[in-house]
Amino acid sequence: MSDRDLAFTPAHELSEMVTRKAVSPVELAELYLRRIEELDPKLNAFLTVTGDEAMAAARAAEQAVVEGGRLGSLHGIPISVKDLEATAGVRTTFGSLIFQDHVPDSDSGTVERVRVSGAIILGKTNTPEFGMRGTTENRLGDACRNPWDTARTPGGSSGGATAALAAGLCPLATASDAGGSIRIPGSFTGVYGIKPTLGRVPRFGGVARPAPNPVAQPGPMARTVRDTAMLLQAMAGPHDRDANMLRQSPPDFLDGLDLGVNGLRIAWSPDLGYATVDPEVGRLTAEAARVFEELGASVDEPGVSMVQPFGRMSAIVSANAYASYGDHLEERPGDLTDYARSRLEKGKQVTGVEYAVALRELELLRFQMATLLETYDLLMTPTMAVPAFEIGQHPTEIGGRAVERDWGFNPFNVVFNLTGQPAASVPCGFSSGGLPIGLHIVGRLWDEATVLRASAAFEEARPWADKLPPVS
Repeated sequence: MSDRDLAFTPAHELSEMVTRKAVSPVELAELYLRRIEELDPKLNAFLTVTGDEAMAAARAAEQAVVEGGRLGSLHGIPISVKDLEATAGVRTTFGSLIFQDHVPDSDSGTVERVRVSGAIILGKTNTPEFGMRGTTENRLGDACRNPWDTARTPGGSSGGATAALAAGLCPLATASDAGGSIRIPGSFTGVYGIKPTLGRVPRFGGVARPAPNPVAQPGPMARTVRDTAMLLQAMAGPHDRDANMLRQSPPDFLDGLDLGVNGLRIAWSPDLGYATVDPEVGRLTAEAARVFEELGASVDEPGVSMVQPFGRMSAIVSANAYASYGDHLEERPGDLTDYARSRLEKGKQVTGVEYAVALRELELLRFQMATLLETYDLLMTPTMAVPAFEIGQHPTEIGGRAVERDWGFNPFNVVFNLTGQPAASVPCGFSSGGLPIGLHIVGRLWDEATVLRASAAFEEARPWADKLPPVS
């Protein structure tokens, strides 16, 4: 097997190879660190590479295999960590110039779970400042770039995670999603990711301090559904340091992946009643949704009609951002990106009444989605309104219609951060320009298992992991 083939081997297969001593954790760590050194200058996927720490961990992991000790679920498998997660003893910037030299003394909940699993942390992936944007640019260096076309954005805020996955710089990646930050870059770079139900994965020690973003959720990303489910299993579950966690233990996310979708009831919406979508994206995702009919599910188009959610989202997220980072607006405004400064200034102006009204509207939205999913097992939409666009060129027009620059390209994801439901982006095809397109699969609260099951069925019917970008 060539180094490139090994780099793109699914993580669950790598895990089996490590267990039977067909490949060592040291060999894997060395392979991915070489690929980072070679390819990342073209992508800027990593803000910090922890080569020495990774090799030390890999040698310890190899020794455990040799000695026949008990191995974690991800033992010896290299992984990247989004730089919104605190890592003890390792630089954690939160994508901000203000924190460029910040070294935490403790791990976030996500990193703690990754370490317990036995995975080998390769480094910290690029993210916009405090995760406040759907593309990945900050003041720490050059923009993060898409492996399918380096002039284009990989999306955000988990842009570094997905660029690294797509280019074969790691087989697994932690991410987080407060308004599409897993699903936006998943769609733009052609990898798989799921935003779990709000509260499924512990959030302490992440970007939000001291007021956690009430719509944000850490989650897993990989190039295959099974790998993503394996990482979710390692990340999920109650934690006594997170008061917002779901208290029940998670199900076995790997169990049932092969059951298919026969008999499932699926609702398809091309626009949720308000979105403007590129015609090619609309056609490709509609065709992808109809694949589920071939697989034995029923697919209806019930005419979902919603009010666009961005006003209520803005009030909640901006106010919480100001509660967490408002001191930097007062003390170091010149070190903030324009978009972070704008978000904090807006949050400073949100009144208690506006916040309360937004919370009320949020409850009505949750009721609407829960009612829809009493009839249907899943809801599907396009993940994004457009394919990846050139860095800094947010679309203001789609299909001949004017759209908002800030959210017109991302009209579908925010809704399900507000409702808290699990939602995934599944690679479903390519634009005429050769750019990946994602299908959005949304499930009932606490039912990641059905989202993963449907994703796996689509993956088997329309495989994507063998399609590699030019930078790989």
